[in-house]
Amino acid sequence: MGMSRRQFLQGGALTAAGIALSGTPSEANADAPVTRIKGLKASTTICPYCAVGCGLLVHTKDGKIVNIEGDPKHPINQGALCSKGSSLYQVAVNDRRLQKIMYRAPGSDTFVEKNWDWAMDRIALRMKETRDKTFKATELNKKDNKEYVVNRTDGMAFFGGAGLDNEECYLWSKFARAMGVGQLEHQARL
Repeated sequence: MGMSRRQFLQGGALTAAGIALSGTPSEANADAPVTRIKGLKASTTICPYCAVGCGLLVHTKDGKIVNIEGDPKHPINQGALCSKGSSLYQVAVNDRRLQKIMYRAPGSDTFVEKNWDWAMDRIALRMKETRDKTFKATELNKKDNKEYVVNRTDGMAFFGGAGLDNEECYLWSKFARAMGVGQLEHQARL
């Protein structure tokens, strides 16, 4: 027995109308937010990424984050989030996120686990060596043949990431300028 295209469309329309009119409850989904977050503790917070200050609702169960979404009652974003704010759950809960320092020595093909004290000391030592080698206290201006105080290093550049919040960016830029680094850029601006 064959079915024409017209019969198929009529049957599909009748089935869709029957489901829509039946009014039977279905599983929780985005259209049923109350059912989706039932039994979860909700906390309000602010998105850490930019200076807009969008409101977030963080839902937890037994101290673990299970959902992050925009706060519909927040006056700034009214529940809407940008791509960075929408991905906050993936930042907070991610099995692939490294939790320890992994170091690969020059010329080596394997990573070795190191502790935080070793990493911070190594970074500080390498930054100090680079700054000492490339630091300029003064520079000669060829136009007027005068020596000017510049107190900068051209051997380092600082590149911030979008994972930094406003306060971290402020401290990061202050530290860079105190080190004499004039080449500052931030990924979120690009």
